[in-house]
Amino acid sequence: MPHTSRLEISKSAYRRNIKFLQNQLGAETIISSVVKGNAYGHGIENIIPIAEAVGIRHFSTFSTDEAQRVFASSQKNSTIMIMGMIENKDLEWAIKNDIEFFVFEFDRLLASIKTAKRLKKKAKIHIEVETGFHRTGFEWKEKEILAEMLVKNQEFLERSGFCTHYAGAESIANYVRVQNQIKRYHEFKNWFNNKDIKFKSHHTACSAASLSYPETIMDMVRIGIVQYGFWPSQETYMSKFKQLAVNRKNPLKRLITWKSKIMSLKKVEMGDFIGYGNSYMAPRDMLVAMVPVGYGHGFSRMLSNLGKVLIQGKMVSVVGTVTMNSISVDVTDLKEIKKGDEVVIIGKQKSNEITVASFSESTHQVNYELLTRLPQDIPRKIVY
Repeated sequence: MPHTSRLEISKSAYRRNIKFLQNQLGAETIISSVVKGNAYGHGIENIIPIAEAVGIRHFSTFSTDEAQRVFASSQKNSTIMIMGMIENKDLEWAIKNDIEFFVFEFDRLLASIKTAKRLKKKAKIHIEVETGFHRTGFEWKEKEILAEMLVKNQEFLERSGFCTHYAGAESIANYVRVQNQIKRYHEFKNWFNNKDIKFKSHHTACSAASLSYPETIMDMVRIGIVQYGFWPSQETYMSKFKQLAVNRKNPLKRLITWKSKIMSLKKVEMGDFIGYGNSYMAPRDMLVAMVPVGYGHGFSRMLSNLGKVLIQGKMVSVVGTVTMNSISVDVTDLKEIKKGDEVVIIGKQKSNEITVASFSESTHQVNYELLTRLPQDIPRKIVY
């Protein structure tokens, strides 16, 4: 069924991004591809085969429903890890299918042991410890009880990982806090080592930490936004800038392009208001194109009278209020414009480009938010 817009996902861009990451991380470090938030808006079912084609064999999700989608999409028996929400009733599915999952509280640990006993199969768990994020993780004061339970129930538990999460590694403002977290993680790690409680892997780094704090690169890193071609922040990019080749100052390539087409054209006389209310009065006789994309599709209402799109390779402005299903753009100065002409909302057209970063700045959204707000029903097409 036709849709009002489409997203194109580039395989070659993904391959390039993973190659850059592998060069940064070293051959021994496992890259876990984070595909939460519908693979940051790119579509889980699209990203899994693209990632597996370049050798990725480990995927991280936030929740069980995402893990089930990865499980259904994987053709290479890749490892799947749930970092957040899994209800106790879903532990049976996870354990039966060798799905790994974070354990950061005693309720989940007890439920995992109970389910593993019943199934006569080990639960593959990653113990998350609290180092200063104050969201999830076992507290320092809980370590003795935790250790006792891990040893007592080792026939039911495979200790797949020992992990934590940093509180804002993408910003220098959090430097002291992150350094304290790194220190606390190693205190936890050393304490368990001294108790001879071993784990198969240690992992703490997200995209930003991997690039800005190389000491956090351990057995595995959990890479989200960077694999899709975006720097976690401008600060992260600048921290790597001097290390990048002179002729390749941005080694990351965006996967996603968002396209639509002109739905209709209308002449507007000078002094008339365009769209709802009176936010935009035509300063001259104008030709306005309607594009069937609005805030219902992820094109923020904050882009009213601010947003830009590309038509005929030229940047044109959104005029009037962004509505649920459409925007109006000023095409007065374009030649031979017609219904059906391609509109690029994010991406490149001829020599001009609208990046996600520039798009985000206009709405005060971060890359992460904008990408994950793209509706799942927008068709995603894989391109080279």
